[in-house]
Amino acid sequence: MGKSKTKNQKKARSTANHVAEEVYGAVPHSFVFHRGQIGKNVGQLVLDVRRVMEPYTAESLKIKKKNVLKDFVAIAGPLGVTHFIVFSKTPTSVNMRLARLPKGPMLHFKVLKYCLIKDVVSTLKKHRMHEQQFTHHPLLILNNFSSEGMHVKLMASMFQNMFPSINVHKVNLNNIKRCVLINYDPESQEIEFRHYSLKVVPVGMSRGVKKLMQERFPNMNKFEDISELLMKGANLSESEAEQDGEHNITELPQVYSGRGNMASQQSAVRLTEIGPRMTLQLTKIQEGMGEGSILYHAMISKTEEEIQEILNRKEAQLKDKEGRRKKQEQNVAKKKEKQEENKKKSLEGIKRKLAEAEEDSEVEDPGTQNNQPAAVESDDEVEYYRQAVGQEPDEDMFPAAKRRKMSSGKPPRKDRDARSPKRNGPGGKGWKQSRDGEKPFGKKTRPGGKTFGGKNAGDRDKKFGGKKRFEGNKTFGGNKNKDGSFRSKGQKAKPGFKKRVAGAKQGFKQRKGKG
Repeated sequence: MGKSKTKNQKKARSTANHVAEEVYGAVPHSFVFHRGQIGKNVGQLVLDVRRVMEPYTAESLKIKKKNVLKDFVAIAGPLGVTHFIVFSKTPTSVNMRLARLPKGPMLHFKVLKYCLIKDVVSTLKKHRMHEQQFTHHPLLILNNFSSEGMHVKLMASMFQNMFPSINVHKVNLNNIKRCVLINYDPESQEIEFRHYSLKVVPVGMSRGVKKLMQERFPNMNKFEDISELLMKGANLSESEAEQDGEHNITELPQVYSGRGNMASQQSAVRLTEIGPRMTLQLTKIQEGMGEGSILYHAMISKTEEEIQEILNRKEAQLKDKEGRRKKQEQNVAKKKEKQEENKKKSLEGIKRKLAEAEEDSEVEDPGTQNNQPAAVESDDEVEYYRQAVGQEPDEDMFPAAKRRKMSSGKPPRKDRDARSPKRNGPGGKGWKQSRDGEKPFGKKTRPGGKTFGGKNAGDRDKKFGGKKRFEGNKTFGGNKNKDGSFRSKGQKAKPGFKKRVAGAKQGFKQRKGKG
């Protein structure tokens, strides 16, 4: 089990993390994205430029079609983003916009030519590109930006602020693994963008010694002595003999990573292009985030009078916009006041109507009977609002009336009876609608509309063929009543009726047994 960290170690680590957060928040950050349809190649160019801006850029920024520039500006502030690099494509050209947040300016470039990382690397015999190079920001090199012109100085300032500044007295040379070269041509007004990988090798020794320092042992089977390797450097390929000169040899102030790179010793700095490569041309400079006045235009030049006229027109547009906004706010306030006034009138009318209804309820209605309640006037607030104001109320103005309307139960008995005329048809309660039409329950009907010989609704729980009650104590199909109030005509009806009942009962038992 490892030892636990001491108090001083924990404190030192927390202090280092705090300093790292402050440094990370102080450096510039960027968003690299596209707008509109750009195609596959330009989309790959966007990813390559993100690779150049690492590690202070959003590597996996997701873009949706419905997103607008204001959406990116809104989230840029909390995330500490300072620059936007936006690519777009037209039928004739590819464009790039470079913006400084939050208030601009915005530089518009036209991409004349570009080359992707995969195209640059495929032309090299041996490329030097690995993940450790992208853990630190690149070194920015500007060339020929000292010419006269406001737009040139503004471009140089924008490019400088895109990358973190370097303190030459405190910088660690081992953190510099890449460099970005931006060259301006005053004659053609074109800007060359290049991205290189940086390598430092010692000089002042033969190629054989360099190989030994790099632990790459050559084949020495043809040598008679080790001095031949050190002095002549034989049996080495021509590709391993780099051309170093005064243009790339310097004295190192610090120890640099790699064998033989010692402090105060001469070493050669070698650059290998890793892409992407772009040729840009400045078209215009605009104030704000693409909505302000034009500060510079490469194609169009205007006089002072025209510029002043444009400024006056812009001010007039802003004043009109402000006036429309104020008028809209006043209209909204008036509408709210009118709604409150109408609601107040409606509530006062409701109170007055309720008071009148209470006064009328105290006076006895001479037309009412003893068992019937007096008629009460309707207190429909919605209807009163329509009569008083002359327009339909809002949905949330009278919630109580809406609840009463929703909580109203089934229609009255009178209406239901009117909708079902079968209840009032011939036969009274003995009629029922079935699949075969309207039929009485029993087989025979007495003159009074009563049925006998069939089931009534109240006799469902009685056995079939047993004693059936008919109007009180009277029975038929079994024993006669004691008072003899009901008698069948003739002696043949009685055994015939019993026979039918018995047959029906027997048939019921047979069907039950089969089931």
